[in-house]
Amino acid sequence: MFLCRRQFPEVRTPELLAKLVDVVSSSGGSNRNATTEAAAAGSSSRPAVASSSVPVYEPAVEAVASPSFAVDLNDGVGDVVGSVDILPNALQGVPPVGVGDGVLGDVEEDDVEPDMIEDDSGDEVGATEAALVVGGSSSGTQQYPPHFSSLDLDAMRQEGVSGHSVGFGARDAEGTAGLTEFQVGQQFQDKDEALLSVKTYSIRRGVQYKVVESDHRRYVGKCSEFGNGCTWLIRLSLRKRKGIWEVKRYNGPHTCLATSISSDHRSLDYHVISAFVMPMVRADASVSIKVLLNATAAHFGFRPTYRRVWMAKQKAIALVYGDWDESYNELPRWVLGVQMTMPGTVAILRTSPVRVSGQVDESQAFFHRLFWTFPPLIQAFRHCKPLVSIDGTHLYGKYGGTLLIAIAQDGNSNILPVAFALVEGENAESWSFFLSHLRQHVTPQPGLLVISDRHNGIKAALEAPDGGWLPPSAYRAFCIRHVAANFALTFKGKDARRLLVNAAYAKTEVEFDYWFDILRSEDPAMCEWANRIDYSLWTQHRDDGRRFGHMTTNISECVNSILKGVRNLPVCSLVKATYGRLAELFVRKGREAEAQMGTGQQFSQYLVKCIEANLKNSRCFTVTLYDRDNSEFTVAETTPTGSFSLGTYRVSLASRTCDCGYFQALHFPCQHALACCAYSRVTWSSYVHSVYQISSVFRVYQMGFTPPIPEGFWPPYNGPTVIPDPAKRRAREGRPRSTRIRTNMDEADPNRPKRCGLCRQPGHTRRSCPQLGGPSHTGGQ
Repeated sequence: MFLCRRQFPEVRTPELLAKLVDVVSSSGGSNRNATTEAAAAGSSSRPAVASSSVPVYEPAVEAVASPSFAVDLNDGVGDVVGSVDILPNALQGVPPVGVGDGVLGDVEEDDVEPDMIEDDSGDEVGATEAALVVGGSSSGTQQYPPHFSSLDLDAMRQEGVSGHSVGFGARDAEGTAGLTEFQVGQQFQDKDEALLSVKTYSIRRGVQYKVVESDHRRYVGKCSEFGNGCTWLIRLSLRKRKGIWEVKRYNGPHTCLATSISSDHRSLDYHVISAFVMPMVRADASVSIKVLLNATAAHFGFRPTYRRVWMAKQKAIALVYGDWDESYNELPRWVLGVQMTMPGTVAILRTSPVRVSGQVDESQAFFHRLFWTFPPLIQAFRHCKPLVSIDGTHLYGKYGGTLLIAIAQDGNSNILPVAFALVEGENAESWSFFLSHLRQHVTPQPGLLVISDRHNGIKAALEAPDGGWLPPSAYRAFCIRHVAANFALTFKGKDARRLLVNAAYAKTEVEFDYWFDILRSEDPAMCEWANRIDYSLWTQHRDDGRRFGHMTTNISECVNSILKGVRNLPVCSLVKATYGRLAELFVRKGREAEAQMGTGQQFSQYLVKCIEANLKNSRCFTVTLYDRDNSEFTVAETTPTGSFSLGTYRVSLASRTCDCGYFQALHFPCQHALACCAYSRVTWSSYVHSVYQISSVFRVYQMGFTPPIPEGFWPPYNGPTVIPDPAKRRAREGRPRSTRIRTNMDEADPNRPKRCGLCRQPGHTRRSCPQLGGPSHTGGQ
């Protein structure tokens, strides 16, 4: 019935007529037909048509599938820690894994998941005694799945563990034809595998069973209707010599019928769901709970609760990427191993002391902060644009924290993270820790521009006398997206915000005044608000060309295209993932740049497209030479080429300036400068900044990452045990409040009609959806 509802949503009131008929065989005895026929479905406006008889299905007796089943999450680790200080050297992490070519879609910032919720599975078996049999801790292997690749929904039908099916009697294309029965003597590798098979069998049959006995040696289950017409029973025992579990007694199949229709099943607990969703989590650790929930409901025919699926995902992540708590203690050894593998790597671990009864516990230390970067990133930044964007993003997992990232950009507009830090949150101390090491190890170049938001912690760190970020050594600029978001908190209306952004993007003072005057006519208070911020921090016409046209930070693009999913991983897996994904990124982008160089190209594809667009407009100009020695011209537009036009522009090829502002802002010839080059019969390529040359782009990715040394060869770590700070653990129960600061950037279009979350039709919600299955929505039939 539920399957029919999903396949034919247009049928409001499905009806089913079934009759049980004995078929007389040729030998004269009563026999059950082994084929299944079904006739169903009608609506309130069309009578249901059903066959007069529906023979009963009797499954063939086959060996039950024996899926491997993995255990409970190991929650505990010590409570506290001393202090460890591991300074830079060389570093390297895990082998390269796949990197997505583009943004697969923004991560739902609201979809924050709690770190622990009590089970609601209703399992009658006691606490599962589990031993980790699948996956393993992050220290046990260096091979991590390519969870940056696009989500493959077919993965949910693939094997969860090599050589074992995901569940008992997995449904095939014909529906129930793949269901099988247990056999006496059938063997399982361990108790967890046996339990998974029994539970999956119960779910597939749509029946309930109860546990009569369960310990480390035997497991006995009976049908819930045992003694009331059903004799289904299974007894499994441990064979000590072989260490395997075996079916000793089996009375089956079930002869009872379900007494009620339910959308959930008691045996569909988070252990069963975890085994099913494992391939999906392995393919993409950032897959949302909603996707996993819907996939589980479609596969099993029952819809579990949100928190049960959340627990299943957390278990799957722990099995694939390692235990959350143990992951912190693996960081010191990873630092030693990666520095041994790739000399020049910088990895700086800070810990804080653990105090027990007022005394410092020397055997343990709380994780505090970690800064890391790799030699290829340090080398790459020397050939990128002389600017860096900095921002932070929250971690989603068992423990809170913030991932700080410094992002650069090459001459082909490819974003590239060049340094990382795991800190407790965004404050003056954490930003000072990150920026001081960033300046020391990655960005020592003078005259560097730092683009960031207006966070007070960043301001304090950049203005520190000994930080090295004060002018003229470095300059600061604000991300206009954050400025506009702050502006919208005081002044409502999208038009005013648009005017402010247009003024910020203006490349000349004349154009800036044009937009600012319109903003002043709307409300003088808006201009007063903007005037409180130094123009050099948020406007393009006052930045002296340091921005290279970049007005925002690239944190969202970086997280979605290169670091997608890392915020959902345990910390050591997160750190290792940055190594592998950047290694793949360098391989791909380096190969592209090398191929372009091989075809004789001189400039990046980004620059070529911009020059081609400017050349189209440069044919509509009248050029007048005024100073041949200094290459100074005037260019008159015969036809306006944009929404804002001065009509006549002064161009100086010698000083690389134009009244339009594009030449000095972007550091390559604008359309007016191209017209002057054509008039003077000189090549425009000599007026392009060297960062746009394809050779410079190639040098960004020229230094590759070294294949990691196996973890068995890493130096031993003899310091105190590093444990997470219990104060950073997220709420144990319920869905936590989002850590995202809501701004107008997160607001939906108020004119957009609200749609049902189930059928996507307007006019109602999921709760009142007419397509929702259940007795209360079937028209009283």
